[in-house]
Amino acid sequence: MKKPIALLALLMAFFGCEETHKLTFEPVAIESPRCAECPSVTIEIPEALDNSAVAKAINTALREEIIYPLKFDEGKDVATIEEAVASFTEGFHQIQQKFGGESAPWEAKIQGRVVYEDEHIITLSLNAYTFTGGAHGYGSTIFLNFDKAKGIELIPYQFFNDVEEFEEFAEAKFREQEKIPREGNINQTGFMFEKNRFRLAENIAYTEEGLQIVYNQYEIASYADGPIVLTIPFDEANTFLKYKVKS
Repeated sequence: MKKPIALLALLMAFFGCEETHKLTFEPVAIESPRCAECPSVTIEIPEALDNSAVAKAINTALREEIIYPLKFDEGKDVATIEEAVASFTEGFHQIQQKFGGESAPWEAKIQGRVVYEDEHIITLSLNAYTFTGGAHGYGSTIFLNFDKAKGIELIPYQFFNDVEEFEEFAEAKFREQEKIPREGNINQTGFMFEKNRFRLAENIAYTEEGLQIVYNQYEIASYADGPIVLTIPFDEANTFLKYKVKS
C-alpha cells in the first residue's frame, strides 16, 4: 500500500521541480473613469511579484511601454500608468474643447501576458489598440524578452550567434510562407520592405510555438493586410540561437 503513495510523492516532487523556474505574477487591471465625456481606457497586465532583478526589469519595461502610447503632453513628466491614463483623458478633453465636442470618443485597450518562460528566458506580449480619431484605430503587438539570470531586457538581435546568417534563413522561410519567388525583389508580390531588401522585424520573441517574428501594421504592408507573422519552430531556429530551447 505504501508504493502508490511513494510514487505519487515522487511524481509531485518531479513536477514541482519543473515549475521552480517560473516567476510569480498577479493580474493588474486599470481603467479610466466611467463617464459620458471620458475616453475608454482598459489595461490588463501581469505584475511580477518576485524580489529579483528580472522581476523589476519586467515591471519597469511594462510600465514604460504602456505610458508611451497614452502620454498626450510631451512636456509633462508621466511616471506611472495611472498618470498616463490621466494624460490620455486630458488630451481627449482638450481636443473636445478645440473642436466643439465633435471628435469621436478616444479608446485605448492594452492587454499583457506571459507567452513563454523557461529557465533562461521569459517573454511577455503587449497587445494594444488605440483610437484617437481618424478613419480607424491602430493595433500592435510588442514583445518584451528578458534574460532571467542577468535580470535584463534583451534586444532581439541578442538572441542570435550571427544575425546576418539568421536573417538570410528567415528570408527564405518568409518567401516560402508568403509565396514569393526565391530569386528577385522581395517586394515583387506587393510588400513594402525599405530599399527592396528583406529585414527582420523589431518584434521577435520566444513563444510556445517557436521563435515568432511579427511585423505590425504598416511596417511592411498596408493597414488592410494586418500584422504579418512568421513562426519558426525551435528545432529549426536553435542552430542560430544563443538561448537554445529543448525540443
